[in-house]
Amino acid sequence: MIPKKSILVVDDEPDLCDIIRFNLEKEGYHVDSVFSAEDALEKDLRGYDLMLLDVMMGGMSGFDLADRIKGDSRTSDIPIIFLTARDSEDDTVRGLELGADDYVPKPFSIRELLARINAVLRRSSSIEDDKLVYEGLMLDKERKTVSVDGEEVFLTRTEFDLLQLLLSEQGRVFSRSELIAEVWPDDVLVLDRTVDVNITRLRKKIGQYSSRIHTRSGFGYYFGK
Repeated sequence: MIPKKSILVVDDEPDLCDIIRFNLEKEGYHVDSVFSAEDALEKDLRGYDLMLLDVMMGGMSGFDLADRIKGDSRTSDIPIIFLTARDSEDDTVRGLELGADDYVPKPFSIRELLARINAVLRRSSSIEDDKLVYEGLMLDKERKTVSVDGEEVFLTRTEFDLLQLLLSEQGRVFSRSELIAEVWPDDVLVLDRTVDVNITRLRKKIGQYSSRIHTRSGFGYYFGK
């Protein structure tokens, strides 16, 4: 079963939040809503696929919340759509400069909002196809880079290929022979010990995420919680 996309709605109008949540849930999304930016920051934002942010709220504004979200490497890739009664050119430009993916002025139709959400998520999914992400650990398949909490780390070709394989099928246990067949050239003689050494080096380089590469005694290695 394909997991539902999760959306967080942040708006200080409870009735509007209820309407949006009802209609998005009918479309198959999982939806949470909060009535202030401060309440949003109390949640674990990393689990959301998209955020709908009102701009003008009591206390912290939607712009300030977006600035916090985009400034955190763990959440910076989450798409944002602003919902606002303010439609001046300056506001629109500011929202886009903060990294917003779209800007929907109030009042809006639910049909229009759904179309905007679907379009943003399609674009986001096409970008994510080139990346493998686990919390703050990100592997960019196209650029051949790996970053840990926003800081790029250098991996050898072998370490990169090992991490890509383990991340691409999280939870699957790969035997040493399977890793050798997938990662090393066919004309190179590789011992099981070579696999262990490269896994050890990889663990050291990915910092706090090293504990996510598990050893299944007698079987091999896997990436998971």
